[in-house]
Amino acid sequence: MTDVTDHGAGVRSLRVPIPDNPLGHTLVYVLDTDRGPVLVDTGWDDPAAWDTLAAGLAACGTSPAGIHGVVVTHHHPDHHGLSGRVREASGAWIAMHAADVSVVRRTRETGPDRWYSYMTAKLTAAGAPEEHIAPLRTARRRTLPGLSPALPDREIVPGELLDLPGRRLRAIWTPGHTPGHVCLHLEEQHPARLPGRGRLFSGDHLLPEITPHIGLYEDPDDATVTDPLGDYLDSLERVARLAPAEVLPAHQYAFADTGARVRELLAHHEERLTGLLDLLATPLTPWQLAERMEWNRPWDRIPYGSRNIAVSEAEAHLRRLVKQGRAEAVTGTEPVEYVRV
Repeated sequence: MTDVTDHGAGVRSLRVPIPDNPLGHTLVYVLDTDRGPVLVDTGWDDPAAWDTLAAGLAACGTSPAGIHGVVVTHHHPDHHGLSGRVREASGAWIAMHAADVSVVRRTRETGPDRWYSYMTAKLTAAGAPEEHIAPLRTARRRTLPGLSPALPDREIVPGELLDLPGRRLRAIWTPGHTPGHVCLHLEEQHPARLPGRGRLFSGDHLLPEITPHIGLYEDPDDATVTDPLGDYLDSLERVARLAPAEVLPAHQYAFADTGARVRELLAHHEERLTGLLDLLATPLTPWQLAERMEWNRPWDRIPYGSRNIAVSEAEAHLRRLVKQGRAEAVTGTEPVEYVRV
């Protein structure tokens, strides 16, 4: 059975499965335009996901071959994964923000060896123990998922209306989850006349019950000191000012009251930062901080790959605290330790 939800006024969503992932599925949106249907995200590049996408499009009266364009909220494989297959089937254009296009281009040009070397150096600098780093030294010939994502052929320019005849869809740059994440504001009256300004396709930026992962922007060749958590918090406030009547996220379900959800997320991150300052009463490396942070399960039950993600999230929070002047690196420590100010 194909799971299609009609959100009214030419907007439908399809639940496209993500293999072996607790999120379960990506909500792919089908937006009718005067030149044919346009997709917002596409789902993971997987045979079952492709079959589900094709069946969902058939239930909407179209097919992969009938797609006019693909708008990608961000480069992650559960959003961008099937874009290339859709383009092959239909000749559709693929649009993405330039910052995430750069990530896609770099990913296509970087082999697994470079990635494993980068992760080895990164985790060593974060203070990871040798038993955690050792597998990376011997995994050089493994293939990694998502190493050949489709290269987009259109750039999403923040603040501009996308070229979708018959619709008003404006790009809102919301970095944080990725450097080029965009939300898409459908500047049309809500079909049920809910109070607020149109509808917002929020990707992973704003979800009803999940706090999106905010880690460091991974670029082996860029030494720029970024502040992804600061970017995310600023982006949340930008979205709140839009005051959409309804949010159409890429996971879970549609919801209203954007302002309340934004306030919850801002409060969550401030509480988390304050809690980390308590931990930093004693100097800690990013790895040691991650070990002591509160996750959805005890540290010894967190899988290997998820520990890497957790360390990246700890580092993003450290960057924010350092930028705010609430924590600092301890001079002369290697791996570098941080302490509250």
